[in-house]
Amino acid sequence: MNKNSIILLTIGAVLLITILWGVSMYNGLVNKDEAVKAEWSNVENQYQRRADLIPNLVATVKGYATHESETLEGVVAARAKATQVTLDADNLTPEKLQKYQEIQGEVGSALGRLMMITENYPDLKANENFKDLQKELAGTANRITSARKTFIDLSKEFNQAIRTFPTNIIASMGGFEKKVYFEAEKDADKNPTVDFSK
Repeated sequence: MNKNSIILLTIGAVLLITILWGVSMYNGLVNKDEAVKAEWSNVENQYQRRADLIPNLVATVKGYATHESETLEGVVAARAKATQVTLDADNLTPEKLQKYQEIQGEVGSALGRLMMITENYPDLKANENFKDLQKELAGTANRITSARKTFIDLSKEFNQAIRTFPTNIIASMGGFEKKVYFEAEKDADKNPTVDFSK
């Protein structure tokens, strides 16, 4: 082999290794991006699960607490509003995610008010259907928390990858953009006030 052939083979090998490295990095980013999107679907699925339990809960409470119509209507309205909002994982912005969180927070608040009024109805609290629905809601709340945490973890992993050298070069060329995180809910850092005087 002559000197020119060795140089050409060396250049070809370096190019091939660089191309394979770039493809590997790009595919890794695609996999991370898809994992974030899949987990976002899981977050939405868990919120939908909660929304699907609400009509049965409201119907059960309605049978015992007929004069609590304002609270019941509030729960139904919050659920209706929440089920109308969907977000595409490709278009998540901090503003859209904040609005989504606010709407889901309204559902949580409405459910909290509903659970508070049930304390006034011992027969309702003893109802097996109501107890089962309460357990389902509690389990769903745990699933929502878990799905949100996983979404945040995967988003963090993706964001670190696209900002770390040399992957950031491939991320920039591939058009990968930073993923958003869930924020703590408003006033989450404040302790709740407990008032036993009522």
